[in-house]
Amino acid sequence: MIAAGIDLGGTKIEVQVFDDDWSVAQRHRVLTPAEYEPLVAAIADQIRWADDKVGQAVPIGVGAAGLLHPDTGLALTANLAASNKPFKRDIETAIGRQITYVNDCRAMALSEAIFGIGKGKRTVVALILGTGIGGGIAVDGTILQGPTLTGGEFGHTAAPAHLVARYDLPVVQCGCGRMGCTETYIAGPGMNRLAKALTGQDLTPPDIATRRTGDMAQVWSVWCEMTAELLHTLTMTVDPDLIVLGGGLSRIEGVVDDLSNAALRAQIGTFGTAKLALAEGGDTSGARGAAYAAWQAERTENG
Repeated sequence: MIAAGIDLGGTKIEVQVFDDDWSVAQRHRVLTPAEYEPLVAAIADQIRWADDKVGQAVPIGVGAAGLLHPDTGLALTANLAASNKPFKRDIETAIGRQITYVNDCRAMALSEAIFGIGKGKRTVVALILGTGIGGGIAVDGTILQGPTLTGGEFGHTAAPAHLVARYDLPVVQCGCGRMGCTETYIAGPGMNRLAKALTGQDLTPPDIATRRTGDMAQVWSVWCEMTAELLHTLTMTVDPDLIVLGGGLSRIEGVVDDLSNAALRAQIGTFGTAKLALAEGGDTSGARGAAYAAWQAERTENG
């Protein structure tokens, strides 16, 4: 067995041990503690479990939502009891060795680029459409990561002013503290916000999706239009070979076709757009991407 990865979420911590062909050989899941010290202890226990199954310490990657500050090392996360804590350092202290800590959206980008629908392509962007909006960029099989560690926080780019004005949409404060982020319109709660602004109805995304050819047609159209502007920005900035969609909203039937058509309308003239596809990795993407990043880091360190 070659490496292990942890998919760390708000409700569960799952460690997956990968064999030489990067298939899951072992997995173990526990509930995510609601307090910080038990959270660190639970992750340390999962790492020890993986080491025990392999018979030695293996490269370990942790994939989780949120960010680590590059200067202080403090975590910023909405779904874990770890904000403003030296999360990575405390995990390393608990197990006595280094880990690789990766944002879960970046981990998915890497997993899809190496093992999934993006295999063989040079530049792969992952875009997660869920309760929040995030993503990552993999180039030549490596996560593209700069000094601020915020690359991939696509949901916190500014929403397109012309569409906000055209549809008289409310400008609200995002969870990140900024005003008018794209996430506030196209994440799950954002789709609900669009429905309320355009129709006065308070509906969930599944309800909107079910009724998108009827009384929710405008809501769906505006959501596609707003999301297409983000796809346009990614295409103009990165020009990727592929944009891989993940998250709950990506599972709406027909979303790839509808967003592809909307992206073409948003593009300049007759230039093409980045190809869209659904992620293939399912529940292994986060852990496998984190494990692969840890395996890469160890190979780099050892020359």
